[in-house]
Amino acid sequence: MAITLMNPSGLPKIDVYRQVSIASGSKLVFIAGQVAWNADGVTVGEGDLAAQVEQCYLNIGTALAGAGGSFGDVAKLTFYVVDWTPDKMPPLLEGISRAAAKLGVTPVPPTTLIGVAALDIPDHLVEIEATAVLD
Repeated sequence: MAITLMNPSGLPKIDVYRQVSIASGSKLVFIAGQVAWNADGVTVGEGDLAAQVEQCYLNIGTALAGAGGSFGDVAKLTFYVVDWTPDKMPPLLEGISRAAAKLGVTPVPPTTLIGVAALDIPDHLVEIEATAVLD
């Protein structure tokens, strides 16, 4: 794999998450923000943040496979969550956990979470974009 995930000494160590990714590959893959659409463009999990996060992850997995990669190649994820408040963390983590179990993803690469007022359509609660590095 072109990505090594780590938690350097002096930063918090979180079991399922890594603070740093080191990329050694030569092919960058930028995946557009994925929302909770299935292959037919129908929103999955209307009103359900966990279900939408799960679908976003699955879409990223599909995009990665199309580029010849997998979640093991992801250097960074960015989450955009509508009307973010800390009480949304449990369903967000539930969605990540469900998708990670399906995709065999562990640990989660470095991630940034940004609260936003709205996304492309009112039904979408989260959008996730990914940057990957392939050999």
